[in-house]
Amino acid sequence: MTEPLIKIEDLSLGFTAKDGRQAPILRGLSLELAPGETLGIVGESGSGKSTVALAMMGYLKPGLSVFRGRAVFDGNDMFALPEKERTSLRGSSIALIPQNAGQALTPTLKIGQQIDEALRLHTALNADERKIKVLELLNRVRLPSPEDIAERYPHELSGGQQQRAAVAMALAGNAKALLLDEPTTGLDVTTQAHILEFLRSLAKELGVAMIYVSHDLGVIARVADRVAVMYAGMLVEEGPTRDVLRAPNHPYTRGLLASIPRLGEPGIPASMPGVPPAVGSELTACAFADRCPQVRPHCKDGVPVLEPRGECQVRCPFAGEPAPDHLSTLREPQVREARALELQDVAISYHKPGFMNRWLKKPEPAPTVDRAGFVLKKGETLGLVGESGSGKSTILRAIAGLAGTRKGSVTLGDGESLNAPVAGRNRETLRRVQMIFQNADASLNPRQSIGEILMAPLKLYFGLKGAEAQARAEALLEAVRLPARYMSHFPGQLSGGEKQRVGVARAFAANPEVTLCDEVTSALDVSVQAAALALLTRLQRENGSSYIFVSHDLAVVRAVSDRVAVLYQGRICESGPAEQVYAPPYHPYTQTLMGAVLEPDPDTAPTLLANDMSEKAPPATGCPFQRRCAKRIGSICDTMVPPAQELADGHVIHCHIRMSAAGCQEAAAVPELMPAE
Repeated sequence: MTEPLIKIEDLSLGFTAKDGRQAPILRGLSLELAPGETLGIVGESGSGKSTVALAMMGYLKPGLSVFRGRAVFDGNDMFALPEKERTSLRGSSIALIPQNAGQALTPTLKIGQQIDEALRLHTALNADERKIKVLELLNRVRLPSPEDIAERYPHELSGGQQQRAAVAMALAGNAKALLLDEPTTGLDVTTQAHILEFLRSLAKELGVAMIYVSHDLGVIARVADRVAVMYAGMLVEEGPTRDVLRAPNHPYTRGLLASIPRLGEPGIPASMPGVPPAVGSELTACAFADRCPQVRPHCKDGVPVLEPRGECQVRCPFAGEPAPDHLSTLREPQVREARALELQDVAISYHKPGFMNRWLKKPEPAPTVDRAGFVLKKGETLGLVGESGSGKSTILRAIAGLAGTRKGSVTLGDGESLNAPVAGRNRETLRRVQMIFQNADASLNPRQSIGEILMAPLKLYFGLKGAEAQARAEALLEAVRLPARYMSHFPGQLSGGEKQRVGVARAFAANPEVTLCDEVTSALDVSVQAAALALLTRLQRENGSSYIFVSHDLAVVRAVSDRVAVLYQGRICESGPAEQVYAPPYHPYTQTLMGAVLEPDPDTAPTLLANDMSEKAPPATGCPFQRRCAKRIGSICDTMVPPAQELADGHVIHCHIRMSAAGCQEAAAVPELMPAE
């Protein structure tokens, strides 16, 4: 039997409460991991997933201490090692890939310099060898033009590119173990699928052990050999991935799986009621009893112990009993006529030509977004999907006044123009259009309490003060499933998912007519995500709110959207009612995205249809997807703008392949062509 590389033995750690009581975050945790094995750790925010990963490195956040137990790596008790030896192991033998790559990268150093620094600290390579290795690592994680990326600063990369750069840095030291804390949260489905395949091969070929922390059970199904399900700092179920995900025993595991949106199942999945126990609270009964649909009187007699059940361990004496069905809530179709927002022939470019370019009259590069147009009806949700760099967030930024338009118009339903930048908009216009940002860390003031953050828009837009503002802010917290005690907390005291929920609550505080949702559920665990989606739907039904919903998660977009637009390189490839966009015939790019979606089933693998590349800029002429398309039919794709084919009920596909509403696709060009611009 292979000796474990990582071994957690009865580990309990936490903080000391004001009354002197030990308040545990991890409670008697025991885990083992062999070389080349991948362990997935899942659970809601606050369950202790990330704390486990950090403990394996011998790292404790300030204020925490070990109550009992050990964390052993490669024969070394990490908490017993001198600090110098422990630090030496980090980065060289054991490396962490964090959730937020933007915080892991130094903003004042180029990407190549940062990877070179990791190589200098953890390898014996000389300067010339390190230059070659830097480019090799950037190429390994599928970054376009490694030479160019190496010369860029972090802010010049997209969120997905930043995450890939962080993976490259972690691989620089030839580590024996990788601790991955939500490393693909910011990645689109195709990039995520390719990186996961790379990580799988890394574990098997090089014998690298991986601890993979994620709330995405589809990711865990793809990469993990075993799964550990955590709740309130404890293991509630652990075993082989196939056993845990296909035949879960614990009611909590079943609840997590039931909370996941599925491509083939329209509607918003059911979320688990209630919230987990407060971190550090004392447990005298089953921690899940208050939320469990199968609770019995005996469940409150004491804390259950882990018991073997086949190849698994389960913390429930009633595990495996039939569970009640979890039903999805279908969106109610409504007739919507009034317009909330309209984009007409919008082009957006970040290119700023210098003096010499203007003097020499050099042609400008193709705009980042071009010919973008759609109508958003009142009470409607429009989903925007596409890979990183497809222009989804750029369109949101233009609507919000954070990015200028080169041409075209953006107007509210009553005709008010939104082409002016945010600084030129009046207070009422600002209130009518609100944005929920992808990165909650960057959008919340770390020096303000949560209460101050939520009461600021209440005062600005409605003049609320004092007890009235306090009560309204607490109601907003309750709406996003955060307790009122968080009013006095600061962003740094909250988990990533909790901070994102505060961002959602802050946007709702303005009672907007149009809400721009930029990856608002990407940091949320599946149960809270389901609750957030249900909340968005309820507010829409009650207030007639309109949403533009941007997400990498195509199943989430399917659950909440009335209509969907698919973007590639800033061009709309396909648009129409959600039920038609998600069914054949597809644009080849839409089919590529659908094929890369991960299901929480270890026996279902993604289908990678497009070429494995990420493009730096859109092509100057022809179809934007021409270089990667698996169904390319010839030079016509390079030279002519694809025509718009309307199939039925507003379902439009821009492609040279002739299509029909019946679902057939012919490898022939459509005769009516538009010259390339």
